[in-house]
Amino acid sequence: MEDKGVVAAEALATRQQKQVLLFYCVEMEDVARKIASESPFIQLQSINWRSFDDGFPNLFINNAQNIRGQHVAFLASFSSPAVIFEQLSVIFALPRLFVASFTLVLPFFPTGSFERMEEEGDVATAFTMARILSNIPISKGGPTSLVIYDIHALQERFYFGDQVLPLFETGIPLLKQRILQLPESDKIVVAFPDDGAWKRFYKQFSNYPAVICTKVREGDKRIVRLKEGSPDGCHVIIVDDLVQSGGTLIECQKVLAAHGAAKVSAYVTHGVFPKRSWERFLHKDGGRSEKAFSHFWITDSCPHTVKAIANKAPFEVLSLAGSIAETLQI
Repeated sequence: MEDKGVVAAEALATRQQKQVLLFYCVEMEDVARKIASESPFIQLQSINWRSFDDGFPNLFINNAQNIRGQHVAFLASFSSPAVIFEQLSVIFALPRLFVASFTLVLPFFPTGSFERMEEEGDVATAFTMARILSNIPISKGGPTSLVIYDIHALQERFYFGDQVLPLFETGIPLLKQRILQLPESDKIVVAFPDDGAWKRFYKQFSNYPAVICTKVREGDKRIVRLKEGSPDGCHVIIVDDLVQSGGTLIECQKVLAAHGAAKVSAYVTHGVFPKRSWERFLHKDGGRSEKAFSHFWITDSCPHTVKAIANKAPFEVLSLAGSIAETLQI
């Protein structure tokens, strides 16, 4: 007979779970469905994403009357300037429908690498985006919760105003779980492409030896060199928050291989890869050369990339769905 205390504890845990109505943009439909499959307390909702003849959005939130008093979330993807306005229109409308609380999940904060002025005239678009999101209307339950994964510059958390509650999460636990599944998990070294990546992530890899690379300027070129640690004979995994062209990762791989790394892999939370730059990492002719990456892990924070690299070695997608589902219960 089941213990009454256990039953009571399980019942209490169930009561403490909140029902969340999850809206999502078109690009994030696959991720939204995965999130909903992670929890019976998350129910998907729909929006009619239409346009007028002039191209401007003609949007409709379905079942708007029924979301009053409910916990509501929106899963966004600001993958290009073209889709930001229509999503902002929905994001600003949802809290005003008398919802109990509102959570915006923006896994990838796309302007994060443009966070400071280096000379007069530079426009820090990360600050602009933070100001826009800080003006999301307050819902019946209070300020909007804003969930972002591995924001590029940690100081950007201070760019947001008091009308939103930024919650900064990380995809690193997904990589750590995947490392344990590798056959040579006892021969892993974690490499950081620069001091910035090391400062951000090293505490999360305290159980692994570390290698730190650095970029030095020689004339007009920036060259990657080994600054600290030894990759000799090990499977080295380069860790960073995002990748664009991938040039730095490739240069790091060359340096690590030259210093004796048995294999080199990479993990980034956000695989941006503009202009199909992921192609330079593909295993040619179905095989893997000595210069190729053994594994390249990304999350599903950038949906266009996920579709482009599907079933293409060395890429593997680690989904944020479970983490997002847990975060929606905070």
